[in-house]
Amino acid sequence: MLPAGHACSSTPEAEAFVRFCYQRRRVGWPELYDEMCAVATRGLFQGMGHDALAEIGIGFSLFETPRLAALVTRVAGEEQAARRAARVMALEAAQASTAA
Repeated sequence: MLPAGHACSSTPEAEAFVRFCYQRRRVGWPELYDEMCAVATRGLFQGMGHDALAEIGIGFSLFETPRLAALVTRVAGEEQAARRAARVMALEAAQASTAA
């Protein structure tokens, strides 16, 4: 188990995998775990299965879930923030075009 406040370090490839899964099914932890397992089993992310994903830092064992959960939480938060910012920009652009 990871200590409280453990910084989640990850590879860019691991983050890309989590983003791919999150974009397929926009849910948080632990629901996204099921999607990640399905993607890994089917090799839907760049043809990578469980072994290849383990090489980039994605592990599905009980021992590895705290680290994976932290990564999912961080990436999902970043994705949500990006979507909120895009919505705000779209609203501002729409308001500016109607005001002109």
